Amino acid sequence: MVHLAKYIVVTGGVVSSIGKGITAASIGRILRSYGLSVTAIKIDPYLNWDSGTLNPYQHGEVFVTDDGMETDLDLGHYERFLDSDLPGEANITTGKVYMSVIEKERSGEYLGSCVQIIPHITDEIKSMIRRIADRSRADVVLVEVGGTVGDIEGQPFLEALRQLRNEEGHENVMFVHVTYVPYLRAAGEFKTKPTQHSTKELRSTGINPDMIICRSEMPIDSSLKKKIAHFCDVEEEAVVNAPDASSIYEVPLVLDSENVGEYIVRRIELDVDGGADLSEWAGIVESLMVEEPVVTVGIVGKYVELEDSYISIREALKHAAAHLRVRVDIEWISADDAVNEEDLSRLDSILIPGGFGERGIAGKLEAVRFALENRVPVFGICLGMQCMVIEFARMKGMEGANSTEFDPETPYPVIDMMEEQKRIKNMGGTMRLGSYQCRIMKGTLAHEAYGTELVSERHRHRFELNNEFRGELEEKGLIISGTSPDNFLVEMVEIEDHPWFLGCQFHPEFRSRPNRAHPLFVSFLRAALEGSR
Repeated sequence: MVHLAKYIVVTGGVVSSIGKGITAASIGRILRSYGLSVTAIKIDPYLNWDSGTLNPYQHGEVFVTDDGMETDLDLGHYERFLDSDLPGEANITTGKVYMSVIEKERSGEYLGSCVQIIPHITDEIKSMIRRIADRSRADVVLVEVGGTVGDIEGQPFLEALRQLRNEEGHENVMFVHVTYVPYLRAAGEFKTKPTQHSTKELRSTGINPDMIICRSEMPIDSSLKKKIAHFCDVEEEAVVNAPDASSIYEVPLVLDSENVGEYIVRRIELDVDGGADLSEWAGIVESLMVEEPVVTVGIVGKYVELEDSYISIREALKHAAAHLRVRVDIEWISADDAVNEEDLSRLDSILIPGGFGERGIAGKLEAVRFALENRVPVFGICLGMQCMVIEFARMKGMEGANSTEFDPETPYPVIDMMEEQKRIKNMGGTMRLGSYQCRIMKGTLAHEAYGTELVSERHRHRFELNNEFRGELEEKGLIISGTSPDNFLVEMVEIEDHPWFLGCQFHPEFRSRPNRAHPLFVSFLRAALEGSR
């Protein structure tokens, strides 16, 4: 039986990076508070098949789903706001669409037809969207279209969504257009013309927005809303203002105060009992606003100039801080340069995130050494864990210890690629990708944090702790606190006689939620808090 879902399509105009993803995720959070099931789709019009090989400086963090898809960071926002795990297919790219159509053409599925953008590409896009809706069985499917209206690469997607509205029915599909209303200080007023032009561009594709969400630096008044409603041909109550907020988690509350949920429920005829209940979410936001006590975390990474490169780590720290009712102050420290001990000495704790390539490794190793010598709580994630193992080995007499990723001739390759992984040549063919189980040893810091012996965490790497040196490292004091269930792959390491020294090969930040802070981040911040007193 085909599942009948309602669709909310979110488009953007005027400029990029105005918060379509947060807006869509916030709408989803509001609808969840009505008791509705919600899933989300992110459309990225680039030709890459996935986000795996994109430069973090250009595109921000690569988010990883349970099933091992490397996706756009907006899927992370959706998982955090909706408190659900999304499938990798929820990230639709032009590359995926065209590859699917070409594979069908090569296998003769189109029976000699001339394969074209319309109908073949648009039909494939609709098919992908409907397949996700059907598999999720969700009441509402959020569809965010990346980029801005008017982008050439986005046109096939907008055409497909226009067709989807006609095929599914007006009462089952609505369009939300997110625009920017700039404030010109020289003139002392807001300007609505960019929003008018953006809406006109959208309407030229055959799509009339049902709601316009106006992003702005400061709140706009009702007269501006009336003006936008008049010129853009939408109902006045459907013009919503979302001014800059101190936290992204405030946005659902802001949109709810503008009755966004009520309008959507009426517009697409959702069957709900009662109104929205965002009381739990409001409590989370309140916890995020705690001013003291303060815990300082230094993130020593190679992409620190763009915070979005580590967005899930940043949010996981905030979730843990809210759980402990403390404020976390993050200091971004570039691993490219020689790490200044004076900078490190001001920190309550150090976090070393993942990454690829040799650049920045020396700075990360210096940070590990400082944490060991000065008993500062230190948390290593993925490559961060590998740096902890390398520096520990060097400090214990294994001179020249390294990863074969950085030094193939190292006398102590304590980090190496597994034999089966060495045969993979494609950059996007990372073998350890997605969710894997981890068995945790009792009596360890990890077990104390998790409170259980078996967990499932997401991975994104090809190098592992080399089992040839596992026994020697353990003899020198390294504790293997987590392994794969068959005890073959090392997942977590610790040492004794240190306030908090823990590295994990996986990425726990991908599982953290505002209402369910990840236990490792909570344990890490708790140790930092105790050390700061």
